[in-house]
Amino acid sequence: MSARDRILAAVRAGLGSRPQAPSDIEAEAASLLAEPDEIRPRPVDTTLVEAFCTKAGAVGTTIDRVTDLDAVPAAVERYLAAQGLPPSVAVQPDPALTGLGWEGVATHAAIAPDEAAAVGLAGWGIAEGGSIVIHSAPDSPILLAFLPVHHIVVLHTDRILPHLEDYAATLSEGGAVPRNAVLITGPSGTTDIEGSYVRGAHGPGFVHVILVAGEVR
Repeated sequence: MSARDRILAAVRAGLGSRPQAPSDIEAEAASLLAEPDEIRPRPVDTTLVEAFCTKAGAVGTTIDRVTDLDAVPAAVERYLAAQGLPPSVAVQPDPALTGLGWEGVATHAAIAPDEAAAVGLAGWGIAEGGSIVIHSAPDSPILLAFLPVHHIVVLHTDRILPHLEDYAATLSEGGAVPRNAVLITGPSGTTDIEGSYVRGAHGPGFVHVILVAGEVR
């Protein structure tokens, strides 16, 4: 008996049961995938939007709600003023954003390290964790999600999904898979150094979501 066989035999003896056959493991995995609601947390008695807002708020994300996309520039202007920031932001070069009326805010496309604030679109929201999902694309530079101190994210309410698995399912439904997919749950922070909380250690120190009612244009 080889050393490997002796080690595996000791592990099996310690487990006190025979290992499952590969066919049994495959059947068990298939049954879990067939009925995912049996293993996922039960939804609370509220809407997906309210569940998302509750979870996002619990991890430090702030929320503003507007009735349509045209109201986004005014919401951004309000946020900047409330944070004591100048009315200037980097804006994702997506026509859905650049085509809005930004008369009260100076906008630019290029983003610098430690940019004060940047505005971008989220592809999805996940109610279970209050997370947002951002895909990279020619009109969605991924650095917008990492470099600004204040990351302002525009999310349509009809793009909020219950669970992470629901987002994963969208990737298998066809269409181009993004080169990068970033899941963001609250602002960046760490306690690696002397156990003291440092905000914005690896990304934006503030995440602000502007929820837009209705469907994506």
